[in-house]
Amino acid sequence: MSESITADIFAALNVLVLEKLKGDCYQIIGTVPNWAHNFCPSPLESGHKILLKKAELSFLENFLIDVEEFWNQDESQQPQKINSGIWNHVDSFNNEYFFEATAIKVNNQKIILIKHLGEEYQQQQQILQKARENQLDFQYTVKESQKKDILIHCIVHDMAGQLSGINCCFALLDFENLTPKGRETLKIGKQQSINQEILIKEILDGFSVEMQSLEAFTVNPEIAPDALLITQQIIQVLTPSFSLNNVELKLAADINMNADWKVVGDKFRLERVITNLMENALHHSPPNTTVTIGLQQHDNTILVTIDDEGTGVAQEITKNLFKKFAQGTDRKGKVGLGLYFCRITVERWGGEIGYSPLPENGSRFWFSLPKATDKH
Repeated sequence: MSESITADIFAALNVLVLEKLKGDCYQIIGTVPNWAHNFCPSPLESGHKILLKKAELSFLENFLIDVEEFWNQDESQQPQKINSGIWNHVDSFNNEYFFEATAIKVNNQKIILIKHLGEEYQQQQQILQKARENQLDFQYTVKESQKKDILIHCIVHDMAGQLSGINCCFALLDFENLTPKGRETLKIGKQQSINQEILIKEILDGFSVEMQSLEAFTVNPEIAPDALLITQQIIQVLTPSFSLNNVELKLAADINMNADWKVVGDKFRLERVITNLMENALHHSPPNTTVTIGLQQHDNTILVTIDDEGTGVAQEITKNLFKKFAQGTDRKGKVGLGLYFCRITVERWGGEIGYSPLPENGSRFWFSLPKATDKH
């Protein structure tokens, strides 16, 4: 490769090549890159001699001290090169430049290579800055999540304390002379209280190890939970709450009552999933509307749907519905844990969960679970 081509390559790479002569004098080797002309008052050409400390490249002054020491070392102990690190320099036109210099010794020739880092370096710095900002955002998100974890612990413990008081009231009511209808209502209240105790335990377990998604569940069709039977029981328990809000709760008319509705899972956990979705529908149902529970058979799965006639879910929050602490824009309901626990439970059992808007307003929350068969 000819010297002229080598010189052109260095210039194309924005590298100014200088050879040390006597004293502080340096000679320009090869083609001068365009940026170098902005730093010297006189034109620069190959073979020109310049004094670095007196030229516009005076920002090299401190590096030259290290360079002289480097060049004077015994060659057996001498490293192959030394680098200056990154400098920035602002010219008389207020333009900022970034440089890195390298000193080497080749066949007793003392060479300094000065590279203008240009846009490539600035892009790297922008990427690094963006990475730092992302890291800070991540740390902030983690801290906020930790704060919410602490808050929910406090809320749950407060709920547990109030629930104990409710249970005491129920116990006292047992001694009262209640009508048969009153006894039935009391029984439903006790069942709801038991469900709340189970929920509180699950939340506390969940926050200790993020549920671990390791709760026992079964795939054995003989003891697997029956989705239809559980749904019917929950409808019976929740009907009083729906009636108080003038909302009807019913099964879809097209359900095959004679089909096998057993799914992979755990009975109590499945009850919580279905209950949560029904209560969620109630919170978003206006008076004089209906919440309809559907069950559909597919090849290897069973689909459960909960349809309401509310205003639906805002588009901007649908992607976060099943994340921890997610809430609607109106902040109705609880602290944003219910749908999150439904998701991690259903997914642990090999199922799917989701949301779909209904054609004429309203929402459909659905989940599907594998059928309980001996093939699992």
